[in-house]
Order: sequence, then C-alpha cells, then structure tokens
Amino acid sequence: MAGNALRPGNPPVASLAQATSPYLRQHADNPVHWQQWTTEALAEAAARDVPILLSIGYAACHWCHVMAHESFADDQVAAAMNADFVCIKVDREERPDLDAVYMTATVALTGQGGWPMTCFLTPDGRPFFCGTYYPKANFLELLAAVADTWRQRRDEVERASDDIAGELAAMVSGLPGGGPALEPVVCDRAVAAVLADEDVARGGFGNAPKFPPSALLEALLRHVERTADAGALATVERALGAMARGGIYDQLAGGFARYSVDASWVVPHFEKMLYDNALLLRVYAHWARRSAEPLARKVADETATFLLRDLGAGGMFTSSLDADADGVEGLTYAWTPAQLWEVLGDDDGAWAARVFGVTDAGTFEHGGSVLQLRENPDSASRFARARTMLLAARLGRAQPTRDDKVVTAWNGFAITALAEASVALDRPELLDAAIHCARAVLELHVVDGRLRRASLGARVGESAAILEDHAALATGLLVLNQLTGDPDWLTAATGLLDLALDHFADPDREGRWFDTADDAERLMVRPSDPLDGATPSGASSITEALQLAAHLTGSERYGAAARASLAAATPILAKMPRSGGHWLAVAEAAVRGPLQIAVACDPTDSELLVAARRLAPGGAMVVGGALDSSELLRGRDRIGGRDAAYVCRGNVCDLPVTTAEDLAAALVAPV
Repeated sequence: MAGNALRPGNPPVASLAQATSPYLRQHADNPVHWQQWTTEALAEAAARDVPILLSIGYAACHWCHVMAHESFADDQVAAAMNADFVCIKVDREERPDLDAVYMTATVALTGQGGWPMTCFLTPDGRPFFCGTYYPKANFLELLAAVADTWRQRRDEVERASDDIAGELAAMVSGLPGGGPALEPVVCDRAVAAVLADEDVARGGFGNAPKFPPSALLEALLRHVERTADAGALATVERALGAMARGGIYDQLAGGFARYSVDASWVVPHFEKMLYDNALLLRVYAHWARRSAEPLARKVADETATFLLRDLGAGGMFTSSLDADADGVEGLTYAWTPAQLWEVLGDDDGAWAARVFGVTDAGTFEHGGSVLQLRENPDSASRFARARTMLLAARLGRAQPTRDDKVVTAWNGFAITALAEASVALDRPELLDAAIHCARAVLELHVVDGRLRRASLGARVGESAAILEDHAALATGLLVLNQLTGDPDWLTAATGLLDLALDHFADPDREGRWFDTADDAERLMVRPSDPLDGATPSGASSITEALQLAAHLTGSERYGAAARASLAAATPILAKMPRSGGHWLAVAEAAVRGPLQIAVACDPTDSELLVAARRLAPGGAMVVGGALDSSELLRGRDRIGGRDAAYVCRGNVCDLPVTTAEDLAAALVAPV
C-alpha cells in the first residue's frame, strides 16, 4: 500500500498538458497527480494496490469548475487524493464510451447522474462507489472513508464491485433486439403519447429542468408532413416559439444554451453546445421552410450565423462556449435596468427593459435578468439599433471561454443542419460552410482508414470514433451528395457505413448496435444504448444514414440493416417515445416511403430542382441531374424537353410532373 509510489514532482504517465482536450488541459496545473485513462495508469493502480479515483466532466460544465476550484486546486485535498488513489481525469466528450459505462453505474447506484462524475474503481476498472459533485469538506470525508474501507474491508469492496459489474452486464445484455415490423400505426401511437405529455402552457415537455427536444420536434414536423395533424403542428410551434422567445435563446447574438433551469425557458444553464445548436438549427430551418412565421426564419438565420461566427475554426466547428466567465455563471449575459439605461439612454433603456423583460427584481441572480422576447417589438428599427448597441456593450464584458475540441459526430450534425438550412433559408454560403467542414473532418479525422473521435488545434486525438461519429458524419455526407451531386460524398459516406456494419453491428442480435467497435479498447462492458438523449443515439443515427444510403445507392445490404434497426426500435416507440425522438423522426420518414424526388435536369440551372428542394419535407431525398447520373435517376429523363420530377415512396412511384405546382400537389397526396 505504498501511498508514496508516485511522489510529488514525478510527472504523470500521460500528461494532461499534452492532451487533445481543453478540459484535461484545464487540470494540468492542479496539485492532483492526474493521469489520462491509459493502460499504464491502470497498471500503476494495480502495482500500488490502491483504488482508481475517476473524475469525468467536460470543459463547459459549471459544477465541474466549482469542484475543480474547491477541491482539485486545493493542496489538502490533492494530498489525500495522491496518497491513496491513482487519479484519472476523463473528458466525457472525448471518451463517451467511458462516460457511458460509468454513468450507468452512477445512476444505478445513486438514482441520478451528472457531471462532474466521481467514481471509485478497483485497479481493473470495476466501480464500487459513485457520485457526482462533492463540496470540499464532504469530499475529504469521502476520500478518507473510501481509503479506509479499501484497506480494512477489502472483501466488501470486491463483493460490491463484482455485484455492480454483474448488474451492468445484465443491463447491457437486456437491451432490446428485434421487434415487430414498423407500421404507420406505431408512429401514430407514439405521437399521441408524446402529445399527451406536452406542457401546453409553457411549451415543451415535462418540468424543470427543460432541455430542447430538438429530435422529437423534428419527428413531429415529419409526422405533420405525413398526416397534416394540426395538434402535432401546434405542439411544435408552441415549443419552438417558447424557446425562441425565452432566455434559453441568446436574444442578442443568437444560439441556444444547453437547457433551462426552470419550466418556462427563462433562466438557462448558460453553456452553449455545438450539438444543441446544430440540431436546433435543423428543426428551426424545417419549420421556416413550411411556415410563414417570421420567428422561424429569424431564429434559424441567427443560429446559423452563431455557429459560423462563434464556433467555427479551421473550417470545422468547436465544441462549446462555457457557462461561466471569470468563474461566475451567466456573468456575460444578465442585465439590470440600470445597465440598459447606461448603454441606451433613459428612453430607449426603459423601452428595451419592457421588450426584453428586464425588471428591478430580476429573473436571475443578484437582481439581473436574462433577456427574453415574449412579444414582438413595436419598432423593428429601434429593436435592431438596441440589439446592436447592447451586443457591443456585452462584448466589453468578460467572455466565456471556448472549448476548441472538434468532435466528429457534432460536426456531422452541423454539416447536415447547415446544408439543409442553406435550402430553407436560401443562404448558399451555409452549404459552402458545410462542404468545407466535411472536407476538413475527413482530411484530419480519418487516420489509416479509420475514423477518430476528436481533434484539437489540427492535431487529431487517439480516441477511436464511436458509432454516433460514423453515423452523424455519414448522414451529413449523404446530404451533401444530394445537394451537390458530387459522387465523392456518396463514396465517403458508404465507406463509413461499411465500417459501421462491419465493426458496430451485433452479429448475434439483428438490429442491435454497439456504441464502440469490436476492435476498440475492451471496457468492463461494451456500451450499447439505443435511447436518444440530448443527442440522437448512435443506433438511431446509423439507421437514418442507412435508410438514406439504401435509396441513394440501391444497396439491399443498407436497406435490410435499416429495416432491422427500426424493427428493434419499435419497443422504444411503443413504451418510451420521448426517449426515442430521433427514432421517431427516422420512422416517420420510413413509413412515408421514404420519400424520394428525382429531378431530371441540368442541376446547375433548374427551377424545378430548386422547388423540389424547397418543398421536400425532412427525411426526404432529393437528387437532380441527367438521365442515369445517379441511382434515383436510372431510366428517368426530361420529358418533351422540360425538366421532370419523379416522386416515389419506397418502391411506388407517381407519374412524373414538370411544374412546381404539380410537384407540390404530388407531395401532399395521401399515402
């Protein structure tokens, strides 16, 4: 039990200062002897015969910063950690596989999870005690208690860790396999169950805290396109409108915070994540495409601009903006009436206070208010001038730091959203940004024919990509293929899908997917979570990509895999549809055919192709080009010298049409 095996001054095996994660680098100067998760670190724990203290968080996490300041930067706490543990720090965004395994254990043991996650493990990685944030005094007591238990009651620790490991293995093996074939009624019942859970008064679903249900709203929009369900459309518009007008949306600079701490979308948890904004851009752009509501276009426009302006770097997109500035959450964003008057003057300041809901009592801490926009301003020009002046003043405040890590999956979401928004908003520069991003990710993140998870500063990390990385990037590339007609995007996408089928599909259970590859690092259990959360699950994302690729290539291998995945997901849609938002979106596209529109034309100069892209609902496929230029255009040519659109639902096709009006009518025909 050599507590001094790693003496102060000895460098850790894997230095955090050299990590490709800004979160790990934030802890490089701690007095704690942090190491990265490596075989050497686990071997050291075995050699010293001490437990592993595993701390998992991410750069934009407020409570991670709090615990770092209170405990990890404290010499007394660090001494206790270094003496009795091998301390390992993990970025959950860089190693989602580790996060998934130990978050499952944490929730199983405590009934809840969150970050920072604090787990105590045996040297071979089995957890025996887990929690989240601990104040310094409590953490010191916990360290002493765990160290004493390890030394004095090792048999109890071993039994507990064996029990937990067994329960985790049973939970993974119990995930659903194949279910009944997908039928429209499955989607209809899932939508009815979702609508019954709506918070009609405040928009969205459930109580505080409230997370943006982006995938679920996209699914409801696709359901509306299929069924013309007015109730579902109203639910979508209430949620999107409430979020757009609430404090969760940055009323000055655009972009959404991660979630609202209250049920009315007023006070956000201020971190801004790439994945949230990409997924929300997609759904707001689709709302703008089908609606005359000015708010839809405004928010989609501003969110796209936020991505390019604030998260863009080297052609790709960085991970997040911090919740804190100078260690204070929300410092950048909150306003008092006096601060508005100081910037705008008395008259305009008082007017802006009414428009943005800024009061003397405040909606946030210390009398500050988070800006909202519950009603449209009575003067657009006055509003624009006030926003410009307030944003300029806000830029003079302390600003949140940015996590510059580039995550493959989240960039895949951004590629898809920007490409689709370029059509909905008629902003071709968004398609250019999506193309540049895709090229940069493929150039940097594909190493020796295999995809990596993340990079930092143009240096790719060692962590292997997981299922969601392959799926989200493939989907984005398939969207680019449709919009550009460039076959290279299709080739790159199918390469990723082939890798996914070869390395992530469960060979023993049809339709089931693992989140890590069969040749990835072997953990205590192999993660396999089909449920959608803040981001779509890897399983639902790969199903979307396979479904698109099946029709764009004619591959029965992809089609069979997509059908098997959807069959495996029907229990989720039947029993817990709110945890299957992206599954429902993919299912809605599937039961509609999925919808395919092939336009025989010169793709560089075709009004009919432009109309097809504008009219196509989410989940539809649109290609344009000459006869036989793609799978969907085989045997399909212009008619009488005019561009012709061929509309198919699955393997059933309508007669071709040559006008935008006839195409619109064909797309709303009952199925």
